[in-house]
Amino acid sequence: MLKKLLKLILPLGVLTVMLSGCGWPGLNGTSGDTVRIAAQNTTEQQIMGAMIQQLIEHDTNLNAEVINNLGSGTVSFQAQKRDEADLTSIRFSGTDYQTILHGPQGKSPQAVNDYVNKEFDRRYDMTYFPTYGFADTYQFMVTQDFAKKHHIETVSDLKKIAPKMKVGIDQTWLSRKGDGYEGFKKRYGFQFGHVYPMQMGLLYNALASNKMDAVLGYSTDGRVRSYHLKLLKDDRQFFPPYSASVVVNNKALKKYPQLAPVLHKLDGKISLETMQELNYQVDNNLKEPSVVASEFLKAHHYFEGGKH
Repeated sequence: MLKKLLKLILPLGVLTVMLSGCGWPGLNGTSGDTVRIAAQNTTEQQIMGAMIQQLIEHDTNLNAEVINNLGSGTVSFQAQKRDEADLTSIRFSGTDYQTILHGPQGKSPQAVNDYVNKEFDRRYDMTYFPTYGFADTYQFMVTQDFAKKHHIETVSDLKKIAPKMKVGIDQTWLSRKGDGYEGFKKRYGFQFGHVYPMQMGLLYNALASNKMDAVLGYSTDGRVRSYHLKLLKDDRQFFPPYSASVVVNNKALKKYPQLAPVLHKLDGKISLETMQELNYQVDNNLKEPSVVASEFLKAHHYFEGGKH
């Protein structure tokens, strides 16, 4: 089973951890009462994976195990599809609409969410839970000084200076279908002078140190606050909604009927500002994601009372 996973991961360049002979916890078999939680290698995925794990183990007699550092939504999706994970800590409706389902263009945000919910259940026997309350949207950003100097408020405002701009982007965005660079150029009617694909973690520092004029980052990233960056309005509504939800295999929901009530406790409870703050605690204050998750749950009284 591990061999199959490595064949999937290695070509994508996402295997960033050293594997022992035992492989990742959760992928080589666990006890029958262990819920396996897939989490990608981003801060918010790690936080939400830990939060779900702690809630499950507090509220039920189940064990929970986080399969960490999966490199993309496609990898975590395949882990669920192969029944090597029971759920993914965060999936984004807009990303799944574009990259997994290849849905039709031009749909409204509500239509996108409805389509994803229906098709994940029909095609893959998976349930999209209600959103946590935030959407981690692709967003162009500049420094406050750059915005003031060039009078920038929206993405369209970049058009007048775009030919001279150096812009850092997510490594995957350049070739993404639908909501990638080619689609962007058609919708906005301009392109940047130079684009530099790089790891997401390097983008914000490159912008703050003036090595880039703008970057395409994530709206919930704690480094937006750390560097006091200016988020530009997507005034032509190019990017689809990226509502964040937990997605669970229906097989797991049937096997563990106590699981759904626990997961529903997080419905609508985490706003964009809250997720930014949680990410900030990890990225800026260097706290462990599990500690940040625990502090949030305690502060909001999730740990009061015994197991149900």
